[in-house]
Amino acid sequence: MKARNLAIAALAAVFAAACAPKAQENGPDPRPAAAQTQTNKEIKTDMEILKNPAKAVEKAPENFKVKFETTKGDFTLEVTRAWSPLGADRFYNLVKAGFFTDVAFFRVIEGFMVQFGIHGNPEIAGAWRGARIKDDPVTQSNAKGYISYAMAGPNTRTTQFFINYGNNRNLDGMGFSPFGKVVEGMGVVESIYNGYGEGAPSGMGPDQGLVQLQGNKYLKAEFPKMDYIKSAELLN
Repeated sequence: MKARNLAIAALAAVFAAACAPKAQENGPDPRPAAAQTQTNKEIKTDMEILKNPAKAVEKAPENFKVKFETTKGDFTLEVTRAWSPLGADRFYNLVKAGFFTDVAFFRVIEGFMVQFGIHGNPEIAGAWRGARIKDDPVTQSNAKGYISYAMAGPNTRTTQFFINYGNNRNLDGMGFSPFGKVVEGMGVVESIYNGYGEGAPSGMGPDQGLVQLQGNKYLKAEFPKMDYIKSAELLN
């Protein structure tokens, strides 16, 4: 058990480091654009918000559900705002703006977690990279099926998330604050392709810097087996 805890702690350290923003990766300044509708499910993509995070300020409902359609099937998250209010608000605004359209599960570590949230369009990814929100207190544990923000230290949450594959309670003391949990389709979440493992340079998976700079063009060329979120929609 001690060896397992040390292994998970080591993964968590890499996890935090991998999420660190890099100064040389700054994207273009966000510019407003007309809202448009994409996907056959009528998921609205609000480009004005996606290119200007400062406009994503709507308060989330106290409880809401989000259905994710992925290349492996569907799963549903239930968010409880009281658990992590700032985190829930940011997530709600992202879903409502249509952020999660063709977004990769770019870091999948068996028994630990699955990570996603870098937009496949480098211009949009660049707009959000510095749009940090303050931390919320940790009120829930990082148990299996719970979702938290990836981060690189205090007050660095942006748009990257992870869903726990196991009981990662050691992350609680590091400030990773869950704001929701999978209530349907955990089997789908666990079936997401994990063959690439840890990201570069520690592993064979994608380099986050290149994901930020080149987006899905890089991922689909170099990691063809990777799974994606097709769309996300609010259910209530």
